[in-house]
Amino acid sequence: MVPTPLPLSPPVPKRERRKEARPGELLEAALDLFVEKGYAATRVEEVAARAGVSKGTLFLYFPSKEDLFKAVVRESIVGRFAEWSTQMDEFAGSTGEMLRACYQAWWERIGSTRASGITKLMLCEAGNFPEIAQFYQREVIEPAQQLIHRVLARGMATGEFRAVDPVYAVHAVIAPLMFLMLTKHSMGACVPNADDFDPQAFIDHQIDSLLYGLCARPAPAVPVSL
Repeated sequence: MVPTPLPLSPPVPKRERRKEARPGELLEAALDLFVEKGYAATRVEEVAARAGVSKGTLFLYFPSKEDLFKAVVRESIVGRFAEWSTQMDEFAGSTGEMLRACYQAWWERIGSTRASGITKLMLCEAGNFPEIAQFYQREVIEPAQQLIHRVLARGMATGEFRAVDPVYAVHAVIAPLMFLMLTKHSMGACVPNADDFDPQAFIDHQIDSLLYGLCARPAPAVPVSL
């Protein structure tokens, strides 16, 4: 007996597919323009035009430029934190290996992408937009610092890392990442031989230096008096 074929689902109309894609297209266009021009200089009309829709259509999804910017940050940066937190929970290697994996994941998912330009934008414009600054601190800076604090606390708890003040050690971990983002989006134009700068080699060197400073070392032997 030949089985009766299941009925095929009707194809989604092209107009409906287009409507469903619009939020993502608007976020892509907004990320490009925010990184290219900054927050203040970016106009919603430009975002809508680049996404191929009207300004009224943009406002159907994002009521204001501030809402649009927050959605861009959540889509391109904030959404990574839950994923990374789970990976840290499941990580079976040493804490040094975990720190190395964190740097690599950050570079692949944020640092080497357009999203890294958001950091430069915030450094330049946070003082003029306090609401945006508070949002970024709450949803990006604080969760990022909490993840790094977990790495440091793990290393100290297992005896791999020496006792350090996590408040300052967190900044020591973040500083090389900030340098890379600024070099990519701003400082690179002022650095001699910037085209020869290898971000991956820089990351490797920074991790080695951090681990040398963080890792616990045996106490020097006390000389015995005869």
